Amino acid sequence: MKKILKQYILPVAVALSVTGCKKSFDELTKNNNLPSKVPAALLFNGVLNSIAELPDGQKEIYSQYYLYNYDYYGNNRYDFGGGDDYYTVLKNVQEMEKQAAATGGAAINPYEALGKFFKAYLFSKMSLEMGDIPMNEALKGLDKLEPAYDTQKQVMLQSLDWLESANSDLGQLIAKPNDFGTGEGASLKPESDIYFKNDLPLRWQKVVNALNIRLLIQLSKKTGDADLKIASRFANIINNPAKYPLMTSNDDNMQYLFRTPNNFYPQNPNNFGQSGSRKNMSSTYVGLLTQLKDPRVFVTAEPARDLVDKQKQSPTDFASFVGADPGLDQGVMYNNAGLQKYSFLNRKHFYSTYTGEPSIQIGYPELMLNIAEGINRGWASGDAENYYIKGIQASRASYGIPQTGTFTAYFYRPGSTTGVNVDGNYDNYTVSADFNTYYNQSTVKYANGADGLKKILQQQYLALFRHSGLQSYFNYRRTGVPTFTTGPGTGNGGRIAKRFRYPDAERTANAKNYQAALDKQFSGNDDINGVMWILQ
Repeated sequence: MKKILKQYILPVAVALSVTGCKKSFDELTKNNNLPSKVPAALLFNGVLNSIAELPDGQKEIYSQYYLYNYDYYGNNRYDFGGGDDYYTVLKNVQEMEKQAAATGGAAINPYEALGKFFKAYLFSKMSLEMGDIPMNEALKGLDKLEPAYDTQKQVMLQSLDWLESANSDLGQLIAKPNDFGTGEGASLKPESDIYFKNDLPLRWQKVVNALNIRLLIQLSKKTGDADLKIASRFANIINNPAKYPLMTSNDDNMQYLFRTPNNFYPQNPNNFGQSGSRKNMSSTYVGLLTQLKDPRVFVTAEPARDLVDKQKQSPTDFASFVGADPGLDQGVMYNNAGLQKYSFLNRKHFYSTYTGEPSIQIGYPELMLNIAEGINRGWASGDAENYYIKGIQASRASYGIPQTGTFTAYFYRPGSTTGVNVDGNYDNYTVSADFNTYYNQSTVKYANGADGLKKILQQQYLALFRHSGLQSYFNYRRTGVPTFTTGPGTGNGGRIAKRFRYPDAERTANAKNYQAALDKQFSGNDDINGVMWILQ
């Protein structure tokens, strides 16, 4: 022990005995074996991983896609806690921009351009969850330990401006790719990009413009705001494809891919036994699919085994697919699920492999339906029905459903002794995929006005299943479509919460500004039922 103490005390004593030494604490404690700077490419990769919103989380419960039937794993209540905190990620974005400039990037470079996208993406997302948030003073570190809150309008205006600038910068990168520096910070490295490996500037430019359209749609209640200029911004993007390139197919999706052996899809053969029946489908989602006689139900859900095995209904009858009412008491739901009265997630599609399906963060089907909504609202001229059809068809295609003919549906058969594997315990059925038959139903075919808007929003809800975080919740909160149900199981006095609370740290670390923001917005309370500016 004495020998060990001497090893530590002697260097310190020697350092303290040297007169005239003015080394800082940081210099004395610096570990020369660790890198002092992180390359922009590595920071870029870290940011891309950090912003991904993956399936099998509470956000899907809040969107009433499926439900917990067993309280050990979770519940279906709208007792919202704190919203997402992306400030650490945003600090890495800031450092990424700094490192790109320091290693050969010009004033405009790919990291700088996408830094604007990341800031718009993350600040707007936090604001949509909570309301006013710190933005302009949020990333100043020791210079501003208690940042003031920016209004939600300021956050949205700044986000739209960032996206406009990011699109312009990426356009310049595409036009003159060799004019933006010569060092590491002058170009994106394909191996660092988990979303797009090739044709990076153009594909990211399409994502930037898709996010721009998404935010304009979220601002649909503010079309009269002279500062935001919602309709003119929307029309400018739609009418200028050369300046604002848009996604043209599912190949342009910003999507997170799962890969073995280290990055498994959340539902996979390893956890089938634990969670395969702990969540059942919601009537909000399955009920809409069956009402529309939508073949996507055969891919995403399974028929209720009680109806198939005991009542002898056909497993390909839409009436055999049943979701639970989200408002149902969880104990009652648990008993019904045990009796196989509900549909579960389709175990062939979601549990039989380790890679599952890509998790779309910003996608082509959503974009097409957002454009259809904007045109329906009169923000630009154009054929809303054409975009509406493209959105539906792209969503179907992502599930492997053809536009004509038939496809094969696979349903798990309980009681098999072969375990969970594709060959052993899935029955298969041939089902119709004809798009024209589906589309020509009065409940699906587009019409102008309020009826068409409702249909667009319904198809948006179906297309966003398991994708894009809280987008379906945001759309419901904004429009009331589709109808979300409440009851004992959803808590919150029979209300769907309208916002998330601020992170707990704000109460102590930024108390004065936190309270001022609450006083200004929600009568002094961090109220999950408070109505934020964007919804007024």
